[in-house]
Amino acid sequence: MADPTRDSAFFLLQEVLGKAMSLDSALNALRHVEARDKAAAHRLAACVLRHAGTLDALLEPYLRRDPPPALRNILRLGAAGLLFLEAPPHAAVSTAVQLARSRKLAAFSGLVNAVLRKVVAVGPGVLEELDMPRLDTPAWAWASWGKDARAIATAHAHEAPLDISVLSGFAPEGGELLPTGSWRFPAGKLVADVPGFLDGKVWVQDAAAALPAQLLAPRPGERVLDLCAAPGGKTCQLAAMGAEVTAVERDESRMATLRDNLERLKLRAELVTADGTSWRPREKFSAILLDAPCSATGTVRRHPELLHLRKPRDIDTMTVQQDALLDAAAGLLAPEGRLIYAVCSLQPQESVVRVNAACARLGLKRDPLTLPALPEAVTDQGDIRTHPGLWPERGGLDGFFIARLVRA
Repeated sequence: MADPTRDSAFFLLQEVLGKAMSLDSALNALRHVEARDKAAAHRLAACVLRHAGTLDALLEPYLRRDPPPALRNILRLGAAGLLFLEAPPHAAVSTAVQLARSRKLAAFSGLVNAVLRKVVAVGPGVLEELDMPRLDTPAWAWASWGKDARAIATAHAHEAPLDISVLSGFAPEGGELLPTGSWRFPAGKLVADVPGFLDGKVWVQDAAAALPAQLLAPRPGERVLDLCAAPGGKTCQLAAMGAEVTAVERDESRMATLRDNLERLKLRAELVTADGTSWRPREKFSAILLDAPCSATGTVRRHPELLHLRKPRDIDTMTVQQDALLDAAAGLLAPEGRLIYAVCSLQPQESVVRVNAACARLGLKRDPLTLPALPEAVTDQGDIRTHPGLWPERGGLDGFFIARLVRA
C-alpha cells in the first residue's frame, strides 16, 4: 500500500537533488497532497538533506557498488526515518521496499530490505561514533568557514526557530524577546498562529536579518533607498521607523510580494521595479541599504538543500553582481551619506572581500559598527558577522555579514 509521506518525500528529494530545484518550490508542486502528509514529507526530506553525508557513510559498508540516484534516495529516506525520526523499524523498512517497487526498482527491493534491516540492527547509537558535522558539510564550505566551521555545521543539524519583527509597541504573547529586539518562537511554530500576524502587526524575519536596517538607523522623515528590496522585511522595518523609503526590486513577482507585505502591515514606501545596477533617480540618498543577492549559505538551517545545490563557481558569479550593485549604490550615495552592505552569506568572498575591494575602488571607507547585544559578532575591522553557531543556548541565528560605508 502506498505511503503518501514517503512517496512525497521521495518526490521532493528527486526534484531537489535531481533537478536542482529549491525545496520550497518542490513542496509547492505537491498540490494534491494533504497538508498533514506534505508537512511530514517536508520534515523527512529536510532530514535527509541535512544529514546526507552521514547517511551515505552509514549505508556505504552495506553496498557493493554505487546505487542509482533514485535507489540511494530510497535508502536515505529509510535510514533517516530509523536513525533520526524514530520511525517504527517494520514500518520504515516495509514502506521503503514498497517505494522501490512502485518506482520501477523492484529488482532492488531485496537489497533495500537487507540494507535497512542492518541499519535497524546498529540503531541510532551508531551516530555517536561519527563526526556528523564534518560528514554533512561539503569540503569547500567547511574550508571557507575557518575557525567557526564546526559550530556552524553543528547548528545546521537543527531546524531554525521562528523569528519575527513587530510594529512598535506590540509584544506577541508566547514569544521570547531577544536582546537585538526580535521576537522568537520555537521551531515548527506557524507564523499564522503567532498573535498579531492576522492583524498586520508582525512579519517573519530572522533576528540576524533584522540587523542591517537597525544599523542603518534612519531618522524619521529621512529619504532612504532599499536596493534589492524584496521580499520586503527590511523595507517594512525602515518604513516602520518613519523613513521615507524608496524600494527598488527588478523581479516583478517578488515586488508583488513586497507590496502585499506593506499592505498587510499598513506601511508605505515608494516602489520601483527596476534593475538596481542601472536605475538612476533624480536625487541621491543620505542612507542606502543594499542587501545584495548572494549564495545564501547563512540560511542553510531554513533551506537545507542549499549546500547540495551550491558550487564554488556559483560564488564567483555572485561576486560579479555584488560588485556591480556596490558600484551603483556608491553612485547614488549623497556626499555625507552612509551605506549598509549586507549579505546572508557565510562566504568571505561575498562579504569582507567585497567590502575591501569596494573601499579601494570607490573611494569609500568603513564606519565601524558596534552591537552591544551581540559583541561576539563584531569583527576586528568593525563589520558584523553572525552565524548559526552563535547564541546556541537561544537557538542560533542566520549567517549575515554587515558593513557600514561612508565616503573616504
